[in-house]
Amino acid sequence: MKRMHGDATKRTLGLCMLMATLLFAPAVAKADVVLDWNEIAINTAIANGQSPFAQARYGAIVQVAVFEAVNAITDDYQPYLGTIVAPHGASADAAAIQAAYRVLSTYFPASASMLSTARANSLALIPDGQPKSKGIATGDDAALAMIALRANDGSSPPLFKVPGPPVPAEYQATPSCPIVNGIRVGTFFQWQNVTPFGIPSATEFLLEPPPALTSNEYAKAYNEVKAVGSANSTERPQDRSDVVLFYASSSPTFVFNSAARQVARERWHSLSENARAFALINMAISDGSVASFFNKYRYNFWRPETAIHAGAADGNRKTDPDPNWVPFIPAPCFPGYPSNHGTLSNAGAEVLRRLYGEAGHSITLSNPAVPNIVLQYGSFRQITDDISDARVYGGIHFRTDQTAGTRLGRAVGRAVYKHNLRAMHGHDWDNDNDHDHDWDDN
Repeated sequence: MKRMHGDATKRTLGLCMLMATLLFAPAVAKADVVLDWNEIAINTAIANGQSPFAQARYGAIVQVAVFEAVNAITDDYQPYLGTIVAPHGASADAAAIQAAYRVLSTYFPASASMLSTARANSLALIPDGQPKSKGIATGDDAALAMIALRANDGSSPPLFKVPGPPVPAEYQATPSCPIVNGIRVGTFFQWQNVTPFGIPSATEFLLEPPPALTSNEYAKAYNEVKAVGSANSTERPQDRSDVVLFYASSSPTFVFNSAARQVARERWHSLSENARAFALINMAISDGSVASFFNKYRYNFWRPETAIHAGAADGNRKTDPDPNWVPFIPAPCFPGYPSNHGTLSNAGAEVLRRLYGEAGHSITLSNPAVPNIVLQYGSFRQITDDISDARVYGGIHFRTDQTAGTRLGRAVGRAVYKHNLRAMHGHDWDNDNDHDHDWDDN
């Protein structure tokens, strides 16, 4: 293994998002059907109550299918599957629409009626004829091939981790976690074994262990989250409370696909370019989840809630315990190191950075789950920095969990970008002068 050195949105709200997307589909479809159906795809997964990790997986399946359908017609990039052959004259727009529709309607039959309406609205903008029919057939081929490829990818059935004895540093399930056979358990234990989309194996992305409990680094992280992350903290500013609540309700897939659509619409790239971009973004986010769970369950590191209750037993004189400490938001039900939100978000951000540049953007993030919070950003780093704060000020992660997630996510994003869907001709701008150690993770 290669070591790396260094540091649910509610169903009803998701359904409202999907309804709004479908309502305005005819107007926005004129711009770019890849972007239109990306929004429909993400909203459909949310409306169907999918976890952030399932959202990432479904997002990748949809976007790779769309890419493969479009690329079979344009032949601009190296294919992902390489088995889809498009008939001459096929419509790339029709292929993209049908690929997304077929994947989504297969996985989410409860949304079939709404998806059928969206498909009809999108296809109505394409003249009837052989190009349209050929494009639809190509989209079907790509979608069915991707569905078949991912049929046994390890994402199911669900598996659980039974925590060991309550010893210092070891993960213990927190009060909101499910009870299986009378024991509170860790969830998504199977996700470390999900087949990646764009990296060879999660085992190639092994982080250094979390800081030793007796170290000053651990004490600093412990005391930060203890002070700013408690439910009744007086040291958490309102703007940090806002980012906590926003990112508790907004998955990395939701956030970075929204950001990507806004930036892509500013750039007016071709359908083919957008199909490739969104495939890479979602492959990276999904692979980030696999690499993160691989590290989580390898190191099995405790959450702040458990650690602060047991501060007297960690061997560090700088970590005073508080048996009554409660985090601002409930902790997810799996080990803390590294942060999933940090990993997945930085994986997506790294691809976006390479596609569009780091800064100079105008990004507005909102979510009907938290209607009174609207966030404005000019760079991808600003988003990931807020996400790092959100998990610490929410009381569910040490800062060192976030730093590790940042490093892991960037590494996954780099690997996905550099080794997948490369241009058939010419040279992609891929930040060839960047090196792993150039990034400031502090």
